Amino acid sequence: MNTSGKMMIVYICYLLTALLAIGQIVHLQFFSDYKDQLDAIVYRTIDVPAYRGSILGCDGRVLASTVPFYEVRMDCSVPDDMMLNRHLGDLSSALSRFFKDKSAATYEQEITRARVGKKPGYRNLLLGNRLVSYDELEKIKEFPIFNQGQFKGGLIVNQKEKRIYPYGRMAYRTIGYISEDEQTGVGIEYAYNAYLKGNPGKNRVRRRSGDDKWVPVSSQPEIAPKDGLDIVTTIDIGIQEAAESALREQLSVDSTFEGATTVVMEVNTGAIRAIVNMKRMPDGSYDETFNYAISESTNPGSTFKLATLIALLEDGYVRLTDSIATGRNGWHYYGKTFTEAGNSYGTITVQQAFEKSSNVAFAKLAVEKYGDREKQFINRLYNMKLNERLNIELIGEGRAQIPFPGERGWSRLSLPMIAMGYEMKLTPLHVLTFYNAIANNGRMVTPYFIENFMQHGRVVEQPGHTLLSGTLCTPATLKAVHQALRGVVEHGTASRINDPRYNISGKTGTAQIAYDGAYVHNGYRKHQASFVGFFPSENPKYSMIVILYSSPTRGNFYGASWAAPVFKKIADYIYITNPFWNAPLEAPEKT
Repeated sequence: MNTSGKMMIVYICYLLTALLAIGQIVHLQFFSDYKDQLDAIVYRTIDVPAYRGSILGCDGRVLASTVPFYEVRMDCSVPDDMMLNRHLGDLSSALSRFFKDKSAATYEQEITRARVGKKPGYRNLLLGNRLVSYDELEKIKEFPIFNQGQFKGGLIVNQKEKRIYPYGRMAYRTIGYISEDEQTGVGIEYAYNAYLKGNPGKNRVRRRSGDDKWVPVSSQPEIAPKDGLDIVTTIDIGIQEAAESALREQLSVDSTFEGATTVVMEVNTGAIRAIVNMKRMPDGSYDETFNYAISESTNPGSTFKLATLIALLEDGYVRLTDSIATGRNGWHYYGKTFTEAGNSYGTITVQQAFEKSSNVAFAKLAVEKYGDREKQFINRLYNMKLNERLNIELIGEGRAQIPFPGERGWSRLSLPMIAMGYEMKLTPLHVLTFYNAIANNGRMVTPYFIENFMQHGRVVEQPGHTLLSGTLCTPATLKAVHQALRGVVEHGTASRINDPRYNISGKTGTAQIAYDGAYVHNGYRKHQASFVGFFPSENPKYSMIVILYSSPTRGNFYGASWAAPVFKKIADYIYITNPFWNAPLEAPEKT
């Protein structure tokens, strides 16, 4: 091949190489994602957390809030040798006195080793054993060396957020909590997490050359975070504190209690003004670790006799003045002997049977009037919405269970047992909602915990609250059961809490709770003692339920003895602090 041919081949090779290079440049410029890949190395977008909303009492006082706290670290490479030689001992002593977790000598050794040995973390050494508040941080900034600032003293501060509860564990099970991954939790914190957490913003950051730190491209986030909403609850902190104090005082009297709950509801609205749940801990203390009020579904016992009385009155089968023979040795029916909790009563009126909480009277009346029409009785209970969900805002509502004739487990004893409050289950909140309806002229309202949602002090959303039912019974029946409920406190099992200043209406209840598959286990029984009612009787403002649960015992455990006094203490607090019931004394006229 001649010289010109060889030159041509070389030329063509160069030309092809140039064309390939140009093609690659064009591809990289217009078709490749190399810029995105490069940006991913040099730049990235990070979430800017939103401020979590607060949970407030009905008067605006804070029940739960997010507060900034600070993690204290030190870049041990920043201070110069002269500064360290002069002041490291003083800094170490100050850190030791402040955190009380290590000796001054230990702090001095850790800082020296980190600086000299260049060990991992030497530019980000964690100091102390906890996060510090803003006021504490200001004190730390005055420590020797750190008072020279970040770029001379090496102080590094990382802001963290911490949920605080100004009233400690008060109403804690209702206020609730949520896990970091937001997958588990309880109470308002969990049920309304979407409202509270807000929406994070976005911020563009770049890697700073020479180290592994990321710094913002600009001082403002590309997308600003949207803070979460504040939730105003129905909780009245004053009533809540009084309820917790009264319940704790009663629990301290005896060591046989397993747990307790009390709920105060506003009659007209259904707003929950106080809710206390106490569960016994292994060390003997009590804490808000289980929500008995909404989750514990048990036999309500004698408090359910109100529903039986309403059914009998509505169907025209009895009047309060009618007589019923309860016998002297109980009442025998289908192999079971129904007896009274105390002495036998002989022949008494229906009103007296309710006041004395006669088991025999209500079991016998149910069989006599509904023995061949069991479905009629159960349908009456269903019409009172006693078997339906309350659909409250919180997660974990226990089921209301009232069996129907013909269902599995129904027997000839089911009718009289249900009439007494057994062979069925209700939560404390179900029972209270029913009694609240009687106080509210027969209108059943939904119990609720949330008043409204606010942002920056302005109401942005207000949940609607609807009736669960119209009137539960006729005006004549309503008048009769009000008389019966008042009679329990005036003359019956709760007469010890009768007060001449204001009238209370309600019903005591004592029920055995099954455990280990039976009501009696090795001679031991578990009980719940309850009192549920409303006040003042003539124009009810508040309804309330108190239930105490016993550990397995051999003795009796009555609602009149244990639950009614707690009810009275809480009612007294409400009475003496309510300006509508206790108008201030007027100054005497000048003469």
